[in-house]
Amino acid sequence: MKKFLSNTIVQLLIAVIIGLLAGFVVNDAVLEVVICIKHITGQIIFFLVPLIILGFIAPSIAHLRNASKMLLFAFSIAYLSSIGASFFGAAVGYNVIPFLHIADDANTLKALPENLLKIDIPPVMNVMTALVLAALIGLATAWVKSDEISKLLDTFQKMVLELVKRVLLPVLPVFIAANFCILSYQGAVTKQLPVFLSVLIVVIVCHFIWLSLLYFIAAVYSRKNSWQVLKYYGPAYLTALGTMSSAATLGVALECARKSPILRKEISDVTIPLFANIHLCGSILTETVFVLTVSQMLYGSMPSILQITL
Repeated sequence: MKKFLSNTIVQLLIAVIIGLLAGFVVNDAVLEVVICIKHITGQIIFFLVPLIILGFIAPSIAHLRNASKMLLFAFSIAYLSSIGASFFGAAVGYNVIPFLHIADDANTLKALPENLLKIDIPPVMNVMTALVLAALIGLATAWVKSDEISKLLDTFQKMVLELVKRVLLPVLPVFIAANFCILSYQGAVTKQLPVFLSVLIVVIVCHFIWLSLLYFIAAVYSRKNSWQVLKYYGPAYLTALGTMSSAATLGVALECARKSPILRKEISDVTIPLFANIHLCGSILTETVFVLTVSQMLYGSMPSILQITL
């Protein structure tokens, strides 16, 4: 039972259920505390994001041979896949969401009390700065072939991974529970729960379609059976779906990759941490569909394709 409850997906599902149920019974005084908890835990999570990017990407690039060429190739295919997934998600959203008959509930939601304890924890840098800095540090380390800096980056990566395990993962269920409690209190989730479940199923189907396309292309390019990789990735996908965090999924993804007989460990140990931070096709596909859904829910219409693109 203890092992079952320690599973990240189980903890997140429990957090969602607790948050939804608590939203029905909390009063304004308790909700003020929930809002404070959501704000503080959210600040901690967002503070860690640049450190995670820096901690995983810089060491990965530093270990690459022909780092600059491989990095350019990696960023190019990751960008093309992410943009393609975004447009695919938009196309699905524009064609599916109108059939869900989403009502405009913007004026029926309860007002939230003001956050009385607003403690801001600004990140040391924004995400784009962290991404560029990580790439440049990794490239510079590879160019000068510095063993000292490379070992330092590896140590920093281990430190960040511990922060993920000891800080991010314990805080994440609290943040999710507080968030769903607020949504439940407002009535945003409970009134549209069937819609959210329908959209979630649509998103998961889209994930499978996009993954099938990517692995088909990989099979054609490598002339190897992609199923020998994909069939081991069930735990990683469930973890990613449950946590919505590439950092939280990273350890599981590495373990899954090492089970594949056609992947080389020295390659997967470098590329998985790198692509976990730059190849976010699943996230952008999901966010595109849910942004269209929330827009339809709150404003009664979806943004144009031009607005989505910009």
